[in-house]
Amino acid sequence: MKARKGGRFRSSFKLKQKGIEVVGEWKTVQIDPNLFAEEEFRDIVCLEELTDYKLVSSSKVGKIKQKKRKAESASGEGSEEVEEPVVPPKKKKRSKDLGSQTDKGNAPNAAGIDVLVEQEAKCNKLTEETESVSSRKDTPKKKKKKIPKNKASQAQEALPSVATSKKVKNWTTEVLSASTDQEADVSAWKDLFVPEPVLQALSYLGFSAPTPIQALALPSAIRDSMDVLGAAETGSGKTLAFAIPMIHSVLQWQKSNNSTARNDSVSKESHQHHDETRWENEDEAEKVTHQQVEDSGDDEEDASFTTGCVKVLENVQFDSDDETPTVDSHKKRPLLGLVLTPTRELAVQVKHHIDAVAKFTGIKTAIVVGGMAAQKQERVLNGKPEIVIATPGRLWELVKERHPHLSNLRQLRCLVIDEADRMVEKGHFLELSQLLEILNDSQYNPRRQTFVFSATLTLVHQTPTRVLQKKNAKKMDKKTKLELLMEKVGIKGKPKVIDLTRKEATVETLTETRIHCNTNEKDYYLYYFLLQHPGRTMVFANSIDCVKRLSSLLTILNCDPLPLHANMHQKQRLKNLERFAERESCVLLTTDVAARGLDIPNVQHVIHYQVPRTSELYVHRSGRTARAANQGLSLLLIGPEDLINFRKIYKTLEKSEELPFFPVDAKCMTSIKERMNLARQIEKAEFFNSRAKQHNSWLQQAAEALEIDLDDDMLMGNEQEESQKQKMLKGMKKQLKHMLSQPLFKVLMKTKYPTQSGKLLLPQTSVSISALGAVSKKQAKKKKSIKQN
Repeated sequence: MKARKGGRFRSSFKLKQKGIEVVGEWKTVQIDPNLFAEEEFRDIVCLEELTDYKLVSSSKVGKIKQKKRKAESASGEGSEEVEEPVVPPKKKKRSKDLGSQTDKGNAPNAAGIDVLVEQEAKCNKLTEETESVSSRKDTPKKKKKKIPKNKASQAQEALPSVATSKKVKNWTTEVLSASTDQEADVSAWKDLFVPEPVLQALSYLGFSAPTPIQALALPSAIRDSMDVLGAAETGSGKTLAFAIPMIHSVLQWQKSNNSTARNDSVSKESHQHHDETRWENEDEAEKVTHQQVEDSGDDEEDASFTTGCVKVLENVQFDSDDETPTVDSHKKRPLLGLVLTPTRELAVQVKHHIDAVAKFTGIKTAIVVGGMAAQKQERVLNGKPEIVIATPGRLWELVKERHPHLSNLRQLRCLVIDEADRMVEKGHFLELSQLLEILNDSQYNPRRQTFVFSATLTLVHQTPTRVLQKKNAKKMDKKTKLELLMEKVGIKGKPKVIDLTRKEATVETLTETRIHCNTNEKDYYLYYFLLQHPGRTMVFANSIDCVKRLSSLLTILNCDPLPLHANMHQKQRLKNLERFAERESCVLLTTDVAARGLDIPNVQHVIHYQVPRTSELYVHRSGRTARAANQGLSLLLIGPEDLINFRKIYKTLEKSEELPFFPVDAKCMTSIKERMNLARQIEKAEFFNSRAKQHNSWLQQAAEALEIDLDDDMLMGNEQEESQKQKMLKGMKKQLKHMLSQPLFKVLMKTKYPTQSGKLLLPQTSVSISALGAVSKKQAKKKKSIKQN
């Protein structure tokens, strides 16, 4: 039975264990030329025979073959390698070609390479080589696909400029790009216990000194591992105040985990060393058996092959043991940091800020927001990122689906709630309350740190008297507001509370102004401001319909506005933000989606087309300008229906002085009204035309589906009316085009010279003064007149 078992594996394992070493020379065998006339032998070039050879072990044969193949490829195909860069698949193809050339029997090549004795062995070797080559071809392809995904963070370390230029193409690039060519001095950060790789990134980014909120938050968060409640004005650097402690926490976890992993690796190394010694002993035993084979017959060879079979099976078992730990890899690399934001755009921005600071750490981040493919985000989560930035809706959806990476939140080290006052508002973000319930109950981690940040965290509204007259009514102050927030979020210990907000809640460098007008006049003043004071301007409205109407109006007037609201596709929203950040003079028409957190560089003006409903919204909207100690202007367009909201905001923010009126040149208003009125007529006509087309097309499609005829009475409008409307519309557009070609703010210089045309042609330059300059000029005049009186 043993002999049969050995015989069964003889053909396959003999090739692996036995080879020959050439001692003599290959000699050509004379063949009758008539044989080549037959088609069966047409591919044969010559036949050679080898009489002097020696049997050796397969390991030696493999080494000799590798050396000789390398030598041949270096000498024979050296010129090709110089001309073209070496690619791994090409090398494999060459090795395959070399093998096929030898098998064909070319004399110079065959002389240098070892071959097997029997004809059947040749065939088997060919099949084995082709299988191994094909398997080799398959495996690197898989690796090539997997390597960039698994080692994205390492690639960022090696090539930071390439990675950022491709991926980080958004409004954060200008803020996160290095301010100077030389790296900044970061000695001011060292006393705040910032990790070394983060210091390296801060130096690269040019952040030489921390902001006040960062200087106060970092020591308590990093050294003392405390929960932090932070309130600071807009543009004060709150993102890094929670990003750096989170990165530090992740690095500490990795450090402690690596130390345990090292202990495991030491034990593994000892096992490997034991195995290696066992293999060496077996190799020596094989050498002895091979020497015996040379002296003795084939019967002893069979016994050696059976030992070889056992060895291969052990190898397979050994590899499978190494692969088993990858099943529980989600437990080994859990989610350590979670950041929750109210809007998708803010989540994208926070991700880029964290990536920039964690550039040299190798920490992976992922974004989970609505409006994007859930399957793609699931694939990103399968990569087991340490930090996830998310909006509550999509995150809760994936938690309910029991994604493996989000199933074990008990190991969460850091929880951040950005713009927390908005997130925990009553009636908003139901998913957040469900998430917090899980995190504070079944998935509670006593070692978890919680960070809560907002510009209006400590802003308190004055409660109306009718509410205070009730029995259980409590007067709201800063302390009670923070206690309620801590209860909702689940902060159980005593946190570090940092409040750096001013009494007015807005920034000192912000100039606040207003214009009182009727509702239908708001369009005039908006158009006047955009023409007279060009620059990067954000216009806020309370409704999506208002944004759509303004967008079509300003498009007709060649202002090229960029809309941004919740009904738009997410990709278009991000694209419009990128375009707005790229252009120096541009208008962004937006709802309160863009009110919180967005750090768009060099926004000069913020216009509140409709007064916000709460004082928090006013602070956050106005905070899009005058960021990081830069100057900025906020303009309120106050209609009769906006007066109630305006008075509430004025009372809550406790403004000591009245807001100054924005200066408007009354001379230009007549021509602006003409243009705007004509644009309104065009917009109205186009709106009704599009609505009629939609109605008619829907009816026609329904009639075709039902296979019935339509009456003309059911359709909106007829051909004659349509043609007349189109003619009127064309005429109005032509008239508006002529109006827009005329300069609105004319140059006061009027001169006539004796030229061919009778006057000197001067360039029609518009006298555009900065909005801040116009306001300061008016205030200076007002002060001067008061002094004179």
